[in-house]
Amino acid sequence: MILEEITMEDFKEHLKICRTIIFPFGTIEEHGSHLPLYTDTLIAWEVLKQAVQKRPVFLAPAVPYGVCTTTGRHPGTIGITPTSLRAITLDLIKDAYGKGLRNFLLVSGHGGGIHMHALKEVAETLIDELDDIRMAVLSPYDVLWKEFSALCETSNDSHAGELETSLVMALRPGLVKGISPEEYPQFPRPFIVRDKMKYWPNGVWGNPAKATTEKGQKAFTLAVERMVELIDEVEKMEKLHLWQQALERQK
Repeated sequence: MILEEITMEDFKEHLKICRTIIFPFGTIEEHGSHLPLYTDTLIAWEVLKQAVQKRPVFLAPAVPYGVCTTTGRHPGTIGITPTSLRAITLDLIKDAYGKGLRNFLLVSGHGGGIHMHALKEVAETLIDELDDIRMAVLSPYDVLWKEFSALCETSNDSHAGELETSLVMALRPGLVKGISPEEYPQFPRPFIVRDKMKYWPNGVWGNPAKATTEKGQKAFTLAVERMVELIDEVEKMEKLHLWQQALERQK
């Protein structure tokens, strides 16, 4: 149930049978010289669009901007602050809650640490504030790390590398413009540096040359399956909650 494509009446009717909504999050962020700036948004959206064909939950439009620290100075990256991300996420969920939704999956195609932490902070706040809300915050790369790693020949694959390139090759092959060189940045940790491009000039972490459409199709299938499992899990939690409430009323 893609939210922006339905009417007010559709929403009211569907709410009678489903109180689960997925909010996708992405970025406008460099992904080497070969992948589009909306790679994170593209992957998350396509996975979730497929998942909601299997489970009739609400799918909200993607939030296309995210917190981009390491890539913040690269050409094309346009990000927002953690404060902004927390604020918009809090507003969206509270308003959706006010419309009757109770189960929230925040799914980010961008796995940056500060970005994910901002989303989790909102979830922690709302879980304490609202008794009958259920929330999950995840990036497919986190929950499928072992499975995705098994698909890759690159042992230290990450940003715009083998996996992400494979996924875009499978989803939008026309958007893959050549192949960026293999790269593994070496930041002087634990120090935080201002000029991150000095240590990461090409914006790639891994070896995009190892990417294939077949790997991308397998990764996409795994991600869709995991999203469907998570939808089932959160809806089981809601049913258990409602059953417990009914028992309490009978006492």
